[in-house]
Amino acid sequence: MSLYSALYAGVSGLGAEATAMAVVADNISNINTIGYKGSDIQFRTLVSDGRAKSTYTAGGVMAAPQALISKQGLLQASSSTTDLGIEGAGFFVVREAIGSANEGVAFTRAGSFRPDEFGYLRNASGMYLQGWRLDNYGEFVNTGNVGALEPVRVSDLTGSAAPTTLIDIRANLQSTAEAYAGVYAAGDMANGTVTPSFSRSFDIFDAQGTSHRVTMAYVRTGPNAWQGELYADPAADVTAPGGVLASGEIRFNPDGSLIMDDSVYTSELFNPVDISWTNGAGSVPMRLGLGSNGTISGLSQFGSESALIAATTDGGVLGNIASIQVSETGQLSAVFDNGVTRPVFQLPVATFPNPDGLTRLSGNAYLMSDKSGNASIDIAGALGAGTIRASTLEASTVDLAQEFSNMIRFQRAYSAASKIITTVDDMLQEVSNLKR
Repeated sequence: MSLYSALYAGVSGLGAEATAMAVVADNISNINTIGYKGSDIQFRTLVSDGRAKSTYTAGGVMAAPQALISKQGLLQASSSTTDLGIEGAGFFVVREAIGSANEGVAFTRAGSFRPDEFGYLRNASGMYLQGWRLDNYGEFVNTGNVGALEPVRVSDLTGSAAPTTLIDIRANLQSTAEAYAGVYAAGDMANGTVTPSFSRSFDIFDAQGTSHRVTMAYVRTGPNAWQGELYADPAADVTAPGGVLASGEIRFNPDGSLIMDDSVYTSELFNPVDISWTNGAGSVPMRLGLGSNGTISGLSQFGSESALIAATTDGGVLGNIASIQVSETGQLSAVFDNGVTRPVFQLPVATFPNPDGLTRLSGNAYLMSDKSGNASIDIAGALGAGTIRASTLEASTVDLAQEFSNMIRFQRAYSAASKIITTVDDMLQEVSNLKR
């Protein structure tokens, strides 16, 4: 009987509009939730019998909620340097608990991270931020596997020491300097046999934070040709004979740019320097940043006076952490109260072929699903991943005015569906009254 199908259609309308109102309620209640992605509601018809005939059977309606996870929220400024937002596609990788297994891995845009009592960065939902820990050279290996990530924790660096891994220089060597006429032998500048055309000293550190002095010296040996040397001062600080840590040739192009091509010549100064300290402290191979091939970004040779333009070294006693900085590419660095800055973690950004297909979790996080596709783990700004903004939080994507408008629509539709039921009830009552 068509009246009964109309009754069932009215009931389905009540259910669909109730579901729609639940979506509105969820959106409005999360208007101030950081990184919240609002949901939309669509409706689809239910058809009992689609064939055209003299009688019509009502099918009804069903609600079809749609997640709008890929929608970008407004980035708002924050006073905390560990508040992070993503501009563009992607999610932070988090875990519900500390562990090395892949279990508990989730993805979120809620970047309100704060150090807990153990120094781990956690957001308001208690989820632990994950990242690649950087080695002494500030490098990491991306295997694409979330199992290689670990909870971001920087407090364990407080009071520790870091060995020097790099001496980066920008200097000019005078092309008209007097050339050394003899045959140069390694260690001649370190032992004073040859007076260098140019030299500068640097303070570097071993793994225990002890300061040592090394000298980088250069002597011109011919047109566009120099001899360089790195030695400890005093020589007794190292086990190397005469304190010589590295010695090698340096050549320049006719335009004054540096030649660093192994196919042209080789030099010890291009390789990492292994240092063995006599005090028993550890070290790591130290790189000499002399520039790159065919450029004047490091060493150059011009007619002006030899001079050190800029120099940078790392390492030392780290002290207490004063603040945390995060770059747009997701490199997290600890800034210590003695002025030392050390890169500690690289934060990944996870992207999905269909982010709207992710499964929602409590705590404003998501799980990977068959509809979302597999996660791609990359650094921020690479391969479609968004950039990370420090001291920024992503606001909820909910439009309050739109939600109130939807609430009115759904309320009216719910009332209309209820009228279907009461009207059908009156009609069925009339049928019952036919027999008296």
